[in-house]
Amino acid sequence: MSACSVEIVIPDECRLLDQNEEWVTFVTEEGERKVRLHEYGRFFEVDGLYDRFYRDLQCRSPQVVCGALKDQMARCGEVEEPIRALDFGAGNGQVGEMLNRQFNCEAVVGLDILPEAREAADRERPDVYVDYHVVDMAAPPDPAVEALARWDFNTLVTVAALGYGDICTQAFANAYNLLAADGWVAFNIKDRFLSDTDDTGFHQTIDRLTDGSFEMLESRRYRHRLSLAGEPLHYYVIVGRKSRDIEIN
Repeated sequence: MSACSVEIVIPDECRLLDQNEEWVTFVTEEGERKVRLHEYGRFFEVDGLYDRFYRDLQCRSPQVVCGALKDQMARCGEVEEPIRALDFGAGNGQVGEMLNRQFNCEAVVGLDILPEAREAADRERPDVYVDYHVVDMAAPPDPAVEALARWDFNTLVTVAALGYGDICTQAFANAYNLLAADGWVAFNIKDRFLSDTDDTGFHQTIDRLTDGSFEMLESRRYRHRLSLAGEPLHYYVIVGRKSRDIEIN
């Protein structure tokens, strides 16, 4: 099934929902089904649908995060250095494609918890990743960790995947700890998760990172995408360098 064979309907009631509760209706020849926006696997099942829908919502995060990383590497005189990048929460390869386009990539490896994500990347962007792992990084099996560690990553990129039940703090820490010391880190995160009212644990995790485990070089707020109501949803882009591993209690 291709994206052109699916109509996406946004009911009026969905325009008043919180970001994590947003849903739409897929309309196909087989009927209608309700799909939450964070049910990424449903989008990945349809060729090109994820790209089409998030383009309509004016999602800017892949460009913003990769652009911020490139700017900071340029300031350090390292933009031409070869990178071995782990694209964590890789989805269908949007970010991996941008990394290959903008950087001197020795290797880009995809990592996601959804098999549908790997299938979509293989189908829609077959030349982006040298390897793609489907692993739950909250409790990764030893063979998966060993296979990932063999790449000796010097760059970690995570876009639009932290919090909201997608990537938890332990999963992020385990991926972060695969990175070599002094490696580059670029990610984005919902502005709410950095506030004192955060209940996801990411506020504490970022505090731990910046307390000796991570040198933050850039942190700025920007518009991630539009909500179903057309309102701006704001995230922070954060770029820096790893100093040491982090532990989550």
